[in-house]
Amino acid sequence: MLDKNLATSELVLNDDGSVYHLHLRPENIGEKIILVGDPGRVVKVSAMFDSVDFRMSNREFITHTGLYKGQRVTALSTGIGIGNIDIVMNELDALVNIDLENRILTDKHTTLKLIRIGTSGGLQEELEAGSFILSRMACGFDGLIHYYRDGESVCDKAIEDSFVKHTSWDKRRPAPYFVKSSDELFNVLNKNIDSGITLTAPGFYGPQGRMLRLPVIDPELNDKIHSFSSNDMKIMNYEMESSALFGLSHLLGHESVTICAVIANRISRKFIRDYEPVIEDLLRFTLDNICE
Repeated sequence: MLDKNLATSELVLNDDGSVYHLHLRPENIGEKIILVGDPGRVVKVSAMFDSVDFRMSNREFITHTGLYKGQRVTALSTGIGIGNIDIVMNELDALVNIDLENRILTDKHTTLKLIRIGTSGGLQEELEAGSFILSRMACGFDGLIHYYRDGESVCDKAIEDSFVKHTSWDKRRPAPYFVKSSDELFNVLNKNIDSGITLTAPGFYGPQGRMLRLPVIDPELNDKIHSFSSNDMKIMNYEMESSALFGLSHLLGHESVTICAVIANRISRKFIRDYEPVIEDLLRFTLDNICE
């Protein structure tokens, strides 16, 4: 059972009443939030705003909030990886669904719309470097959802079982889980873009099958991933955040989706170094569509 009165050790706040890592108060964010991994990318997002009225920086978490086409939008950097998504999601939810001053859960629920914009490595030959991928579902290799009591309720067990069988999954790794993105946000951004399953890895090297000086458990895993499909969906790309974003969004009652630029293709071994123009196109495309 959840305790409606939250202890100081559980809901950690700064002296000014802001949430601990993000250093934000409820009035500092909009209900539409662009999430980026790279802190430097926040400036690129907010440069597209009509105006910016709030800026905050703490560690890798940088936040800019302003107006885009008359709508209040927040750009926030998460840094890299699942652990940071756990922090960001819980603290954003606390801003809108916990009375921070009195440390109690609110009776009214507020839903945030969270759109992750990132870079990724393509896992199908047809995905050219520079193209966009919209995530219909994420497959998590990270195990984070299994720490939350009702985590399995938001996952697709049938696809998980099929994937485990197809890949001869090594049980020394966390059990993979599959969770959908938001139907609403997916439909908003589904404008002639490749879509499918995004694979979320807990690291950039071994967990994604890269070998420099350390061998991996299953050198053939990416070939198995490449050949997997379910419900007419293929696994399209690797990144490092979406499974936790989708899983926690469902559990907390928020809407979330990921749209990525392909900057490398792991099958063809192609990579584009100057991908910033692609990211700028992706940022503008996303803002225009979510603020229609």
